Amino acid sequence: MLVNFTVGNFLSFREKKTLSLEAAPIKDSGSQIIEVGRLQLLPSAALYGANSSGKSNFLHALGALSVMVNKSSSSSSITRLPVIPFLLDASSEKEPSFFEIEVITPSLNHYRYGFECTQEIIAREWLYRIGSRSEKNLFIREGENIGVSSSFNEGKGLEERTRSNALFLSVCDAFNGPIAKELVHSIVIPPLPDNPQELFDAQLAFIQAAKEVYSEDVIKVFKNLDFGFTSFEIPSSVEEAKAVKAWTTHNVYDENGVIIGNKRFSMKTSESAGTNRLFDIIYLIMSALAEGSPLVVDEVDRAMHPLITKYVIGLFNNARTNPKGAQLIFTTHDTNLLSSKIFRRDQIWFVEKDKTESSDLYCLAEFKDAEGVKVRNDRSFEKDYIQGKYGAIPYLNYDWED
Repeated sequence: MLVNFTVGNFLSFREKKTLSLEAAPIKDSGSQIIEVGRLQLLPSAALYGANSSGKSNFLHALGALSVMVNKSSSSSSITRLPVIPFLLDASSEKEPSFFEIEVITPSLNHYRYGFECTQEIIAREWLYRIGSRSEKNLFIREGENIGVSSSFNEGKGLEERTRSNALFLSVCDAFNGPIAKELVHSIVIPPLPDNPQELFDAQLAFIQAAKEVYSEDVIKVFKNLDFGFTSFEIPSSVEEAKAVKAWTTHNVYDENGVIIGNKRFSMKTSESAGTNRLFDIIYLIMSALAEGSPLVVDEVDRAMHPLITKYVIGLFNNARTNPKGAQLIFTTHDTNLLSSKIFRRDQIWFVEKDKTESSDLYCLAEFKDAEGVKVRNDRSFEKDYIQGKYGAIPYLNYDWED
């Protein structure tokens, strides 16, 4: 489970900014709280902001961390790391990017892991186990020097096997270190691909593998949302799936409205964009809920009706449908969701650029107005946001005169 994620000097984020899924000490009732030992975590986090504010960049940062942790040990010595520093500042352009993530693994161990890197090298790297009263360092790296504590014996002897552009944690995972293996599994949370074809290709492989496991749950979701078709079928071959995605079955009626048969259609060509979008992500949603894992989605509301988006978020926010503590992190422009009946204040986040085009990230629970007063839970979040009281909206010029 994700506790915190911090990024700095990456894309539009010049300063370090943290997204926290720890519940704030507030008395809101918008969604469930996930109890994990002494911690209280949140099941979802919504990121709002104007176009080009940096919302997607924040998710890209989480994806970059995931890619590096997952693949750096198997890359070559000339592989460039997938980081781009903040380029609109002469000093930050030459500095390493910063990534740090805090997670709780399935065995309920609590870790803080991070690194700083350029496209060429890992400049620093660290791993701490967090206890009830203190943190214990497992390893720390400064350039090519790696210090391994006695509590991380699986890393002993691997210091010299770690290239300058490879993460030590990934190397330990490659050599089957038990702590590293569990931690890598918990850290790798890549956002869904942005490109529609890449998304479909990724989903196709997953659906083919998972259809037997999650098909009943998926059918139930589509039935609850009443998309019009009575059933759907996953094609048996990859070639057929590329052409139709799935088959949907609709009733055929006579002139009196009596069902006299049915017809099968290609979902890809005959169903709505919203239906296709939900189908693209529904198996990952079911997987996250079943495993209690995080899911990251850019523009979760893309092409979908606000009530369907609300339904999807509700699957995570409700303890009955999310008993294992899965977490949904997403960006959206859907202001209908800005309600205390859906979210606690600590689940609502805003991204906004300053005059130097550097992105800021801040939470509604900590936001203060011009008088230094925090936002009350009985406020109309949607109305206040649209009126610009929280920032993170586009400022439009309506002067169309020549």
